Amino acid sequence: MNKTKQITIAGFGGQGVMFLGQMLAHLGNEAGLNSLWYPSYGPETRGGTANCAVTLSDKKINSPIFSEANTLFILNKPSLDKFIDKVYSGGTILYNSSLIKEEVIKKDVNVYPLPINDLATELGNIRVANMIMFGAYLELNQDFSDKLVEKVLISILGEGKKDLVKINLEAIALGKEFIREMKG
Repeated sequence: MNKTKQITIAGFGGQGVMFLGQMLAHLGNEAGLNSLWYPSYGPETRGGTANCAVTLSDKKINSPIFSEANTLFILNKPSLDKFIDKVYSGGTILYNSSLIKEEVIKKDVNVYPLPINDLATELGNIRVANMIMFGAYLELNQDFSDKLVEKVLISILGEGKKDLVKINLEAIALGKEFIREMKG
């Protein structure tokens, strides 16, 4: 990684927003980068708003807070409304087109509509929608090997949730495949 990446992940509580942030921060750490994960919750946990900021860098990170992100993961419409203007020119927006029906257009930003809820339902588990979006991000950035992603996923899920590793890896692979097809 040659530059600092600042990533905002936002959605409703229960959509796996914090899990995505933790995955990115742990991946950065395991890859020898400096990484920070900064969560922010609304008043309710499940169903309320949730977002987190992740910073990954090969340099020292001075603050977990930033005003604009290189990449936005947007899982619902209220999050889109809140964060759409907080992405750098030349940055990336990945958004959940299963829940955000209007086309998102932002000048000088790469925008990827991902029907993650629909794809997760087809995969058989709506709860892995976040990991489909994560796979899309991984395909676009190529910063981490599949082997490292699997290692971190196993570590974060732990022994108690090891039965979820396979479906999460399938979701990541589906997100990667979706981006490859989208890009042609």
